[in-house]
Amino acid sequence: MHIVVCVKQVPDTKIIKVNPKTNTLDRRGVPAILNPYDGHAVEEAVRIKEQVGGKVTVLSMGPPQATEVIKKCIEIGADAGYLITDRRFAGADTLATSYALYNALDKISKNDPIDLVICGLHAIDGDTGQVGPGIARRLNIPPVTKVIKIDEVNESEKYIKIHRKIEDGYEVIQSQLPCLITVEKEINEVSYSPMPNMIRAARYQPVIWTVDDFEGVDIAQLGLKGSPTIVGKMWAPQPPEKAKILEGSPNEQVKEIVSTIFAEKSELFGQ
Repeated sequence: MHIVVCVKQVPDTKIIKVNPKTNTLDRRGVPAILNPYDGHAVEEAVRIKEQVGGKVTVLSMGPPQATEVIKKCIEIGADAGYLITDRRFAGADTLATSYALYNALDKISKNDPIDLVICGLHAIDGDTGQVGPGIARRLNIPPVTKVIKIDEVNESEKYIKIHRKIEDGYEVIQSQLPCLITVEKEINEVSYSPMPNMIRAARYQPVIWTVDDFEGVDIAQLGLKGSPTIVGKMWAPQPPEKAKILEGSPNEQVKEIVSTIFAEKSELFGQ
């Protein structure tokens, strides 16, 4: 069984800042990490491989330094990795990103057919959750999102049984293979990497492709040119003011609340 996991290198959002002049993420001095949801996706792929056999391939689009997240995936237990990197990919929104990754997946599958594609639920820097379903649409395979558990992967009969999170519970779904799933963090705990994996990851060099390595690709659908969505503005929300603790009897507290509402009604109600 061949499982491909799409992963992304993202800035560590715990220390990310927004440039107030350009309204864009200020990545200077910010360490890049493997998108946390993607780590769980790789872990789940490795667990499936251990159960039914096969191999796990990871695929990423990004700058040359994104090879580091592929090495991290090898450390978790992936077998091979591909990076597509080219200035013509720059500025891609979710539509252009899914098109680029689709072309890479199509190229990989011609040499080694793909049975299952796994993505993290979303990237912590974009938070859209659109790339996975966009890839599935282009590959013409079923997408199943918000997966929290995989019950069974039957390679011989080509189906997968999963639990999918919904608002008030979960659904149990059986899908044909190949298909694409996006996973929640709760699907597993990422294991500590054994020493042999760490040594292999340190030495591993992923396959690197540029736009020129794809046949029949439409340049107009890549990068900024192929991105119909534009971020108009981005800003960091102001931290909330410190809460005020009311004192006194219940009646006194109610009077203070009402007094505060009337004093600030112009700000609260636009009057």
